[in-house]
Amino acid sequence: GRFNYQMGETFVLPKESIREDIMIIPGTDGEKMSKSRRNYINIFLSDKELKKQIMSIQTDSTPLEAPKDPDKCNVFALYKLLATEAQTAQMAANYRGGNYGFGHAKTALYELILEKFAQPREKFAYYMDHLSQVDEILREGAEKASQVAKQTLQRVREKLGYL
Repeated sequence: GRFNYQMGETFVLPKESIREDIMIIPGTDGEKMSKSRRNYINIFLSDKELKKQIMSIQTDSTPLEAPKDPDKCNVFALYKLLATEAQTAQMAANYRGGNYGFGHAKTALYELILEKFAQPREKFAYYMDHLSQVDEILREGAEKASQVAKQTLQRVREKLGYL
């Protein structure tokens, strides 16, 4: 920004894009989701490992038959991030109606993740089995980035009078 101010438009400045409704995503332990806290859900795990990770989300000990408050549940908070409004409303009604346990909610979250991320999970598995293609894609990307960087450096040098 400072360079652009002093020398004229040279760099494209990034613009923030923060949605207020999802500024803080809860982790599996109810705290803010963070890789360093290891309380995140890795959607690229195998089905079995993903289910195990989701089933380990911390919940309280409210009995199955008792109504539950969806606004105080980690599983519901994560589900709401991915689900449609209708799905979210249905799960909230299930919570409030009783006879709906956290196991049911975790299973619904697991199934939703499998559905929502089916294509990226498939691509990930494919590329993990074809690492030479990943190397080729990275090489092509590096070439493209190098060309863009050269053009940017050219503009900077012109602005600074080094050409």
